[in-house]
Amino acid sequence: MARLAESADLDGLLALFQVSEVSAVAAPRERTEGIWAELLSRAGIAIFVSQAESRIVATCMLVTVPNLLRAGRQHGFLENVVTHPDHRGRGHGRAVVQMALEEAWRQDCHHVLMQSGRADPSVHRFYEGCGFRPGLRTAYVAQRPPD
Repeated sequence: MARLAESADLDGLLALFQVSEVSAVAAPRERTEGIWAELLSRAGIAIFVSQAESRIVATCMLVTVPNLLRAGRQHGFLENVVTHPDHRGRGHGRAVVQMALEEAWRQDCHHVLMQSGRADPSVHRFYEGCGFRPGLRTAYVAQRPPD
């Protein structure tokens, strides 16, 4: 159900992001295309997607980083987990997250960290059902100063 994203997936991802309540999408189009090309070419970044009815309905991004601690095992970070509201509860989100975790373990990651800013308890149950355990770490966020 899940696969690695390809160059041709940009429009499908942008359509998915437009209906999600996650965050504003990068703009203008030229900037978006540049970011997409960079994401696909950069080592340590893998984007996974799941499709239904010929459109992308779920995605997530795995970022892996080398590490001198943890016996040299990499850190993994899960970001941009999004499932189309009409396709939630059908296994698409779980499929992309599980594929990302499998890739992290294949790359010898010590752990995969992720954060959620969502207050909805069903979101937290979803992540826990995917194998994430709350409360093992404390997250801190430094926000960009206003321009």
